[in-house]
Amino acid sequence: MKSTSKAFFCYILECTDGTYYTGWTTDPQRRLRQHNHGSGARYTRYRRPVRLVYVEEQPDRGSAMRREVQIKRMRREKKERLIKPK
Repeated sequence: MKSTSKAFFCYILECTDGTYYTGWTTDPQRRLRQHNHGSGARYTRYRRPVRLVYVEEQPDRGSAMRREVQIKRMRREKKERLIKPK
């Protein structure tokens, strides 16, 4: 059996209303297209267009999902520091 390693990513989108949406995926660009097409999350469907402002690679699916939860719990100011590091 062939072993394939798949990359997992946690990402942040900035919506047209200035809010942030956080998710995880195996392909950030494909996921961005889905969100902008209206077939992404319900939250982003009515806040299009969205733009990808942050991507963080994770070692596995579980890590990506846990990181998503960590970022979602952050206050806006902390998310902005993550997006725009000094």
